[in-house]
Amino acid sequence: MTVWEAHVRRFLFNTSILSALFGVFGVVQSTRRGPRDWRLILMWISWGLTVAIAVGTVVKDSQANELEE
Repeated sequence: MTVWEAHVRRFLFNTSILSALFGVFGVVQSTRRGPRDWRLILMWISWGLTVAIAVGTVVKDSQANELEE
């Protein structure tokens, strides 16, 4: 396994990343069917922050694991 595959595997199988990616379906449905007002913008901002936090958590965990090894 290459280094690239190890990094991709960390992101793909992390539950916080998966939940953030599945959470976009609700936001997309609200965008398609719901009213377009300030709440929609907040939903997209919230989803973006969720993805950013999830990615940051994976990166921090991988850095901590590298320091332990």
